Amino acid sequence: MFLSFSRARTLLVVASLGLAVAGCGYNNIPTEEQAAKAKWADVQNNYQRRSDLIPNLVATVQGYAKQEKDVLIGVTEARANATKVTIDASQLSDPVKMKQFQDAQAQISGALGRLLAVSENYPDLKSNQNFLALQSQLEGTENRITIARRDYIEAVRVYNTELVTFPGVLWASTFQRSYKPMAEFAANDAAQAPPQVKF
Repeated sequence: MFLSFSRARTLLVVASLGLAVAGCGYNNIPTEEQAAKAKWADVQNNYQRRSDLIPNLVATVQGYAKQEKDVLIGVTEARANATKVTIDASQLSDPVKMKQFQDAQAQISGALGRLLAVSENYPDLKSNQNFLALQSQLEGTENRITIARRDYIEAVRVYNTELVTFPGVLWASTFQRSYKPMAEFAANDAAQAPPQVKF
């Protein structure tokens, strides 16, 4: 009788410990995934803000720089191409889609750099209040994009780490198999070279 009571107690302790360990971290994977998706929504929001500002900037510059038509067309085309490439939260684990999105956004950045360099040739434009306000908004948006991307990168790091470390790896390999690592946001090859500014 004593042995069976002791055995029952041991089994109860082992079962209790098992349940305590089993409950540990079960919600971490979905919680971290949702956090990363929220950070991605912030990245997209800031890219949309930039995309919304571009037509106003182009229209302002057009009034002064009529002969710089090629640069203005390049900005407009880059914006149009970038709005065609979208990625939603369900595609964040697809590195190919992520690269396409990043490349499209990099085209906008390059085109805007050329447009702002063109403005250096037009002193009246540089002092125009509308241009200065738009340029300031665009610079602020670029800073917001940088911060949003940094926050997304960190959220993806935390989520992907949870998938491969204990106890998350146990859940990811059993009950939460549908959760896949998310693609990281990486700079494209052109971003590694210093920008060429020509006047």
